[in-house]
Amino acid sequence: MSDRHHSSFRDPSGYLFSQEGTLYRAVSNRYRPHYDLLHSSGLYDELTSASLLIPHEEEMRVRPRGDDSPYKVLRPELVEFISYPYEWSFSQLKDAALTTLAIQRRALKRGMTLKDASAYNIQFYRGSPILIDTLSFEAYEAGSPWIAYRQFCQHFVAPLALMAYCDVRLSGLMRLHIDGIPLDLATKILPRRTLMRPSLAIHLHLHAWAQNRYASSTKTSRPTKVNLEAMTSSLETLVRRLTWKPSGTEWADYYSFTNYDEAAFSDKRAEIGTFVDSTKPATVWDLGGNTGFFSRITSDRDIHTVSFDIDPAAVEKNYLETKHLKEQMLLPLVQDLTNPSPALGWAHTERESLLQRGPVDLVLFLAMIHHMAIGNNVPFDRVAEFLSNCCRFLVIEWVPKSDSQVQRMLSSREDVFDEYDQDNFESAFEQFFAIQKKNDIPGTNRTLYLMKTK
Repeated sequence: MSDRHHSSFRDPSGYLFSQEGTLYRAVSNRYRPHYDLLHSSGLYDELTSASLLIPHEEEMRVRPRGDDSPYKVLRPELVEFISYPYEWSFSQLKDAALTTLAIQRRALKRGMTLKDASAYNIQFYRGSPILIDTLSFEAYEAGSPWIAYRQFCQHFVAPLALMAYCDVRLSGLMRLHIDGIPLDLATKILPRRTLMRPSLAIHLHLHAWAQNRYASSTKTSRPTKVNLEAMTSSLETLVRRLTWKPSGTEWADYYSFTNYDEAAFSDKRAEIGTFVDSTKPATVWDLGGNTGFFSRITSDRDIHTVSFDIDPAAVEKNYLETKHLKEQMLLPLVQDLTNPSPALGWAHTERESLLQRGPVDLVLFLAMIHHMAIGNNVPFDRVAEFLSNCCRFLVIEWVPKSDSQVQRMLSSREDVFDEYDQDNFESAFEQFFAIQKKNDIPGTNRTLYLMKTK
């Protein structure tokens, strides 16, 4: 039996389907000349060798259900975790944009062009952005405009400019506008000084004006191939010049102000490592991973680890560290656990929710319970139920009211949390988990638990 992937229906060039647990891509006959050119031009070999395009194998014997005559069936290498642009840090989105432009530049030199420039076609694979849609290319026709220009500006230029010039949290608009942030909306939010930046004036402000001015017109400009190469260079310069510095947030500097001394910090790390080794996970989510210190306990063991945090500055620092260290097993992402990524798009099926992309073998939930229960008024049993849907094993840190971090949290609000104690915590979690190990962290009043989902 085979099943067409729920998010793969918009492109007439082909679609994704699964068969016996393996993901495949069917290539339609109408895409045949472009697919053949992708290979005969050498572009496929060039891009895969440069780790810019996900490699695939052609399958001769596999056929999707209900479609007996696709031109080709491909088996692409699997990406461990599918993430979305609204979950990326500033530099992740910027690197994805530069990767898209690098691919377009190489494609033009081999007589092809990107017909799609969607940020969703980029994923982070072994630490770096890579194009996963093999069918994004078509033969370039001299004198034709770049059909994906508007899409690139909406998916990359607009959100990057808003994050750089206004507020990094405006990346959340991409969750509302999954086809890219409308250019007229972006230009209304951006400060007037961006009109003085020639590249922003051209690719955002004038672009938005032209969209509105000629929305009902059949007239289009027809730049030459040289113009497309110049446009690619112009966009690349613009993207490189957009910057954002991760600073000034509470959690980005969290580890500099904890109440752990060096010995307690080391003991905590060692104990978590022992729990990890005993469960032998293949996949890990660190929910509340901050800048990734404890996430690296698992990623350094060659375990694919996704490190989530609500703070875009912390995630940005984490990502920049993964780039610096060339780490392949760690993926930092922005995620608000009190409002996690939902299922989005047509019929709620184009973009999966956070839980739909799980469960994983192990979840780390360190120094988070007080943020959920006190900071966000989420009862213990609700937290436990959510986590039980995320994983098979859970490493969770209990933080009592006497802890200085909790006391600081309560200093600005009334303490109405009479049930916030360790007995109630254990009772609530035992509805969904079996407690396997329970160890106090030396030098602190905190406790580490290893639990298994019932």
